[in-house]
Amino acid sequence: MDVSTTGERLRSHEGPLGRLWHRLTQNQSEVEAAELIAEGVGHAATVARIDCCTPGETVTVRGMVRSMTLRPRSNVPALEIELYDGSGSVNVVWLGRRRIPGIDPGRSMVVTGRLTCNTESPTIFNPRYELKPG
Repeated sequence: MDVSTTGERLRSHEGPLGRLWHRLTQNQSEVEAAELIAEGVGHAATVARIDCCTPGETVTVRGMVRSMTLRPRSNVPALEIELYDGSGSVNVVWLGRRRIPGIDPGRSMVVTGRLTCNTESPTIFNPRYELKPG
């Protein structure tokens, strides 16, 4: 019996063995994405998945800070982070800020603001935010 055929059969079946096979064959980024999505599901109904957000709406999203960038442009600093929730990512920008205590890569947080897509990726400017425990 071919191993790939066995794997396909196990994945196609529901049940503990199929779920175990799926968990064992996932790569690390798939595992992290599934955990982040599961975290967001248990929270308030107002928290949306990033991939389901519509530009122009005020949205509340929960995710993990993947990266931070300080953009010095013409004497106006801007702190930019990439917030990832397992389904997608959004750029969050605070204009006029060089640093916000507590916001570091790997930190979990909830942000609320208007989603814009004027740049190449979805962006929220100057949102309200809430830091979550690590």
